[in-house]
Amino acid sequence: MLKIHHLRNATLIIETNDHAILIDPMLGNKGSLPPFAVFRHKAKKNPTVSLPQNSDELLKKVNYCLITHLHPDHIDNEGVKFLKARNIPVSCSNRDEKELKKRGLNVVQSLKYWNKQPFLKGTIEGIPAKHGYGFISKPMGDVMGYYLTLKEGKTIYITSDTIYTKDVARVLTEYKPDINVLPCGEARFDLFKHLIMTKKDILNFVKNSSGITIANHMESINHCSLTRHQLKALLKENNLLKKVIIPKDGDTISLENLL
Repeated sequence: MLKIHHLRNATLIIETNDHAILIDPMLGNKGSLPPFAVFRHKAKKNPTVSLPQNSDELLKKVNYCLITHLHPDHIDNEGVKFLKARNIPVSCSNRDEKELKKRGLNVVQSLKYWNKQPFLKGTIEGIPAKHGYGFISKPMGDVMGYYLTLKEGKTIYITSDTIYTKDVARVLTEYKPDINVLPCGEARFDLFKHLIMTKKDILNFVKNSSGITIANHMESINHCSLTRHQLKALLKENNLLKKVIIPKDGDTISLENLL
């Protein structure tokens, strides 16, 4: 069995025969965080949508967690409470380890960029990510993507929040992941450039990938402007729609049927 359950924004669960791996748990109620933009986008509190109705059932399965970075739309207070209450083992970047332990999380593994380690009878490798174009990437801080080789033999590249870089291109062309999870919401603050890939780089990513791409980080945070409908139209226009899955919140993707 190999499934991906998309909950909301960047929060998802990879379910295998033995594990349910929670990625970037933003589990707070709708509107529990402030707006991330006020002028460029409508100043709605975040998340702008509730968790899907099946989230409680899916979260009961979780027995491991990966955290890509410390922004509140990837690990919020409710996410911390959930992980602490169940003492869920966590893997993270070595740059985030100290802070996550300070919050009381059970960090059992930390990685440096391009560091490959054993992971749940498979392997995990930390992949560099650059959170924004130009100046804005510096205050956005450190982000880590992950390249997973599962016991089931499939590979998954979780890019996390990143623009298209030579490191991203290297993973696509040299590692050739079976599944890519890519933030596609074109997030942007009131000032400065985009925080994640623009439409142009989303298309470059999909064109250069050999596997299936799952689009996330959409229609749940107020500074993300690209909608699922718009992304679908863009991909269709460029004859790339067959290479991308755009799940709704609560959707389950059975990867065995795709690969």
